[in-house]
Amino acid sequence: MRSAEVSERVRDLVAPSLEEVGLELFDVELAGNVLRIVIDREGGVDLDAVSQATQRVSALLDCDEGAGKEIVPGRYLLEVSSPGIERPLRTPTHFQRAVGSSVALKLGPEVGGERRVEGVLEAADGEAATVGGRTIPYVDIERAHIRFVWPQPNRGKAGARP
Repeated sequence: MRSAEVSERVRDLVAPSLEEVGLELFDVELAGNVLRIVIDREGGVDLDAVSQATQRVSALLDCDEGAGKEIVPGRYLLEVSSPGIERPLRTPTHFQRAVGSSVALKLGPEVGGERRVEGVLEAADGEAATVGGRTIPYVDIERAHIRFVWPQPNRGKAGARP
């Protein structure tokens, strides 16, 4: 079974359980034998939320009978975390929530022009995102993430020292 199919089946199984406790299933990825579950909620997640999500997901996937059986073939390592400050943008919903944020995109090789695009995400809908006045269909985006920009320190008058 392909990793995309496994990820979708895991998403369908665990999302309702996480929603019951106020958590959003942000992303699911199977990379080799590591199953990454990324969770989020308004205001962010803490260690208690990650622990609670880990217990719920593990119980569903390790079930000897029912929906969890053999969703993830073979042995795997479960990793549950928050999306982090430079969170990936994979779905239209991710892009829509990030409007106004600084982002970095890598476009596919078939796209003409500059393949790396950075700037403020100005708009996003179900089909495309707009960065720096350039509207880019999601199908042309190979990778994308929010780019954290350190705030400039307030130094007062130029040349003045505290």
